[in-house]
Amino acid sequence: MAHNPWQRWRRGQARDGVVTRPPQRALDRHRLRHLLDAIGAVSADMDTRTVLHHIVEAATDLVAASYGALGVLDESGKVIDLITVGIDDPRPCAAMGMPQGHGLLHTMVDDREPLRVADVAAHPRSAGFPPGHPVMRTLLGVPLLVRGTVYGDLYVADKRDGTPFDDDDEGLLTALASAAGVSLENARLYEHLKHAAEHFQRRMLPVLPDLAPLEVAARYEPASELPRLGGDWYDAMVLPDGATCVVVGDVTGHNVEAAPLMGQIRNMLRAIALDRGEPPGLVVSRLDRALTMFDEPPTATLVFGRIERGRAEGGPYTFGWSNAGHLPPLLVGADGSTRYLAPARHGIPVGIEASVARFSHEHPLSPGSTLLLFTDGLVERRDQDIDTGLDDLAEQAARLATAPLEELCDALISRSRQVFDDDVALLALRTPSDGPSQ
Repeated sequence: MAHNPWQRWRRGQARDGVVTRPPQRALDRHRLRHLLDAIGAVSADMDTRTVLHHIVEAATDLVAASYGALGVLDESGKVIDLITVGIDDPRPCAAMGMPQGHGLLHTMVDDREPLRVADVAAHPRSAGFPPGHPVMRTLLGVPLLVRGTVYGDLYVADKRDGTPFDDDDEGLLTALASAAGVSLENARLYEHLKHAAEHFQRRMLPVLPDLAPLEVAARYEPASELPRLGGDWYDAMVLPDGATCVVVGDVTGHNVEAAPLMGQIRNMLRAIALDRGEPPGLVVSRLDRALTMFDEPPTATLVFGRIERGRAEGGPYTFGWSNAGHLPPLLVGADGSTRYLAPARHGIPVGIEASVARFSHEHPLSPGSTLLLFTDGLVERRDQDIDTGLDDLAEQAARLATAPLEELCDALISRSRQVFDDDVALLALRTPSDGPSQ
């Protein structure tokens, strides 16, 4: 079992029948190591809320306090959030609402200086404790500054050994608060970049048209980690010949270059599809040739398809598609049956070989059936193989075969996890349920 330096010193002195203060150098070394550990703890995450909790926990441990808290302030100095440590039942405190900031705690914010109080009740600015709040005798607090602005007040109360807070405690807490301000600024910048990247990515995705009588819904979720820019996309449009064109694709790479390349490939594919009413395989072949215009052709996997009805009035729907190295579409029948449309001739990603043969495939769509096109982020996880992910997707889609399409998409996106290792694009289409049987 590990012990700190003065514990080892005291044991040694006790064996000799003498107990004295440990060497100052050993104490300083231990405090420095403890401070560095605390700074490391508050710098270990980029989520602002998590960083705030780490700061309070680290402050409480650093000076061996029984209680700790951090009040987050808005621009007017009003407390808008309160994070606490050491209170066994936080419900009474939560019911009291946020501190108003007019008493003792606001002194450190007004003065922008540390505050050390040996007897809270006797302090002239003490407003007392509300009902249900733990009674605290001693207090040590420091303002938490971010870019020179007071972000909040960090304070601890009642040392565990009953002694008052001293100069060393104040120095440690002040040093921690200084490092915590940098960590908070980093977390805020990180979250700003995440939101900006996600906004940029979503702006590049199309607004889905009305494809009636077909139903259509789509979802996009960015990767959970920066840069949150990826090459996944979906698209749907009605072609001049009346067929519905659909595509889901994934540009190779997950960086700032993938998103604009995705936009270029999507627009090129749109133009090619609109130009002629060709089978999907020919459309993808023309995209292969068009990509040779790049000095370094981008590569992407995709499924490009056409949904159209037979020539007879109210005839059956057919899905024709070409697959360029992408995961197969999932067809879900109204009866809950599922089938991955994975023909033997799968194809390689576009942008690799301009002259590669591309193939078109067809499959009938029964009334009320749902077609799901998606990227690998929906089924890939670090802790499982992709086949398991595909099986899980088919199982859940079968259970929701008749659910509203928007509800189905939400359920598939949120299934079993909230963190995505990769960005995700999902496009769902459903045929009318009152059409002819196949």
